Amino acid sequence: MLKVERANHQNLYILSLLFDSYRVFYGQPSNRDAAKSFLTNRLTNKESVIFLAFENDVPVGFVQLYSTFSSVSLEQFYILNDLFVDVKYRGKGIGSLLLDRAKEHCASAEYKGLALETAKDNPAQNLYEKLGWKKDTEFLHYFWTCPKNE
Repeated sequence: MLKVERANHQNLYILSLLFDSYRVFYGQPSNRDAAKSFLTNRLTNKESVIFLAFENDVPVGFVQLYSTFSSVSLEQFYILNDLFVDVKYRGKGIGSLLLDRAKEHCASAEYKGLALETAKDNPAQNLYEKLGWKKDTEFLHYFWTCPKNE
């Protein structure tokens, strides 16, 4: 049985294990303590909304949303920054379930919508488009990296 619930401090340990796996998937070194600390700060400071997916009470994935604003539309929206399903549980609809829960939360908060960015070669694009997400073809995405203090 699949279910999704909003994460809280009681879920930090299991969430940090999934979050660490997510970061490793993206080429970062494993650091469970740093993952737990990062998530603790996000939840404590109410800086993100995280939903956890379970299959038969086993944590199998999560989605993390960050709130931001549009100056043009004068509305809030969420950035869907992180979506992860454990490799052993992919292909079971868990990603869809998490994305749908994020959309429900966005609608209940009366936000403008959800934004996400992904790699050009990410096969999840098919899932996003299947679930009604539209690829932005009008705007380019830029990022400035701050030089590290030495």
